[in-house]
Amino acid sequence: MDYRKSNAPSNTVTRDMMQLSADTGNVYETVRIISKRANQISVEMKKDLDQKLQEFASYNDSLEEVFENREQIEISRYYEKLPKPTLIAVQEYEEGKLYYRNPSKEKDNF
Repeated sequence: MDYRKSNAPSNTVTRDMMQLSADTGNVYETVRIISKRANQISVEMKKDLDQKLQEFASYNDSLEEVFENREQIEISRYYEKLPKPTLIAVQEYEEGKLYYRNPSKEKDNF
């Protein structure tokens, strides 16, 4: 899922953890699933931001530095306004867009 097109809220939302963990049956397992996805999203966002800011990397001083600095600030503001990775991960989990499995539970079924 593209984190830029997410409809996750940009601020904190109170959630009922028992309802959220209904399909796994374990609150801690649900939190682990969401946290792993949030880490994946965070790495993707950081990599994307670093690529965009790398375009502005200059190793010499010039008069155009002020203009480039404004563009860097705009890019940084855009990424600051995006929802946090944990909120995006919770939204994906609630919408059923995450695939997860527990190998230890699968081992018991054999």
